[in-house]
Amino acid sequence: MTATAPGAPAVAHFRFFALEVLRTRRLGRSFLRVTFGGESLAAFRSGGFDQSLSLFLPPAHREHTELPSTAGDTWFAAWRAMPPEQRPVMRSYTVREQRRGPGGGDEVDIDFVLHGDASPASRWAGRAAAGHRVLAIGPAVAENKSVRFQPPPGTDALFLYADETALPAAAAILERLPADARVRAWFEVPHAQDRLALATPADADITWIVREGAGRDRAERVLDVLRAAEPPRSEGPYVWLAGEAGTVRAVRRHFVRDRAVDRRRVRFTGYWRLGASEEQLLAEASAGRAPSEDPASEL
Repeated sequence: MTATAPGAPAVAHFRFFALEVLRTRRLGRSFLRVTFGGESLAAFRSGGFDQSLSLFLPPAHREHTELPSTAGDTWFAAWRAMPPEQRPVMRSYTVREQRRGPGGGDEVDIDFVLHGDASPASRWAGRAAAGHRVLAIGPAVAENKSVRFQPPPGTDALFLYADETALPAAAAILERLPADARVRAWFEVPHAQDRLALATPADADITWIVREGAGRDRAERVLDVLRAAEPPRSEGPYVWLAGEAGTVRAVRRHFVRDRAVDRRRVRFTGYWRLGASEEQLLAEASAGRAPSEDPASEL
């Protein structure tokens, strides 16, 4: 669920899609899968792995999303100019799966983390029903900048960390790996019932970190687990980290400083930040204060 920087996406890579809820399915205590369809999905080109898109979810008093403009050069200003009580909420999610449905139409699965009405996205997902319509900005080409999982040539081991917000992306990555891939992964979830059965052809060793209500010490708890681990030896590791921004930064420091991984081989993304709304993150990105995700950037 990464914060999307304001401004119109590149025309060559992204466009608006009209999505309709086809069905929902509960996956665990905190996870709900929403399956979307729609004729426009025929042009949707997910690059797989951790492909992200931006959803525009309707305000609480409406079932469907409406925007005054979906034109590439005007939509953002028009969206921001809407009265707050009418403005759809923009949230970024990863595509869990794209496929051709049994009826011949294209379908896209997006997994939501449920925590009651604590956030607009959780509130919407908890009430989503077949026929509800939303808009999304998604990929029109498979090779696009919103796929961040890009192991360099020579990678001989993968190290993954994800919290519940990034678990759908991590699950999609695992499914697409070849059988000869070596993976060591740490997945943090709120409750024991959120430990999902994850399919992968790869040689994967997965550790679940169950938080069960831990507060601001969450980063240190994750680090304690990582410090006790003995990952496989690797000459060409690639590290993919995603989740709460403070925890992701701490885990990145662990791999770069404690395990001597070249920072250029670490891809990190703060999907959210403890104590900050996505609106605040959008404002920071607009002002140029968002942290860099460039693998070569300083810690």
